[in-house]
Formats: sequence, C-alpha cells, structure tokens
Amino acid sequence: MLINSIKEGIKKGVETTWMLAKVIVPVYFIITFLQYTPLINWIAEIFKPIMAVFNLPGEAAIILVLGNILNLYAAIGGINAIQLTPLEVTIIAMMLSFSHSLLVETAVSKKLGISVTKVILIRISLAIVSGVIVGRLGAII
Repeated sequence: MLINSIKEGIKKGVETTWMLAKVIVPVYFIITFLQYTPLINWIAEIFKPIMAVFNLPGEAAIILVLGNILNLYAAIGGINAIQLTPLEVTIIAMMLSFSHSLLVETAVSKKLGISVTKVILIRISLAIVSGVIVGRLGAII
C-alpha cells in the first residue's frame, strides 16, 4: 500500500513538473532571448509611465500581460527572466492574484451566467488598486 502511494506520488509529481515546465521554460527562454534585442527596451520605454504608477519598471508590463492573457505560470517564467526586486515581484503577484488568466476565467464566469463585463471590470480594478497601494507602500518603506 505504501509503495503504491509512493509510486503514484512520484508519477503525479513528474506529470505536474512536466506540465509546468511546458509553460515556464519556453516563456523564460523567449523573454531572455528578447532581452538581447531592442524589443524589450522598446516595450519598457512605452510602458514605463504606466508601470511607474505601480512602482514597477516598464518591463513588468510583459509579465502582467503574460499573467492576464495566458496564466500565472507564464508570468513566473517571465519574472525569472527579468531582473526584478522582491518588492516588484510582490507587486506583480498581488496584481495577478486578482486578474490572472482573464480569458479562461471569464469564459467560466460566462458559463455560470455571471456578467462578463462586471467580472473583468472588478478583477482589473482590484488589480490596479492593489498594485497602486502595494507599490506606494513599498516606496515608503
């Protein structure tokens, strides 16, 4: 019984690791590759004023887009590829805790009969408000 549980646990662990690696590793390599091109700097400069509201660098916009459009694992891959401070990672994590995987979770909300517009507005509003609060508190501390 114990041996079967251990075998099943190892099997599930390997499956989960493989599932996560299929998302995190490619995103990490793509973002790392893009850092050697002018594209990351261009994106960072465009979004620098908006991200400054949250006390984040312009590159953080890429992480927020990955987390909101794809999923949290894609955002984690991006976070690992871009040099961010612990405060910046905390701000992004707080924001994405409210607004991650918008496409999938909004589709689920629609199936449940909940207003898609309300769901998106509430989740994005909470992400923005939490990002501003944590970003400002972090700047003070």
